[in-house]
Amino acid sequence: MFAVVRTGGKQYRVAKNDTIEVESLDAKEGASIDLDILAFSADGKKLALGKDISGAKVSAKVVSHIRDEKVVVFKKKRRQNYRRTAGHRQHLTVLEITDIKAA
Repeated sequence: MFAVVRTGGKQYRVAKNDTIEVESLDAKEGASIDLDILAFSADGKKLALGKDISGAKVSAKVVSHIRDEKVVVFKKKRRQNYRRTAGHRQHLTVLEITDIKAA
């Protein structure tokens, strides 16, 4: 059984006991949250969409809050002695999928 959920502007294919890293969520560690389901499959073959999945939900537990690897941004203008370096680390939330409930 799997479901496709949406959070943070991205879509994730999840199954029970999966661990995923999503964009930072405003929830405490150990808290339980519900995610929106876009698609659902009970047997792994037939996909249910739209009205067929109204009322279905995915429950997840917040495991931790982490930061992603550093991305380095480098700007340069030739012959102008202009160089700028900046770094960025995105905040992420680690979720463990605890349950997928069909409608």
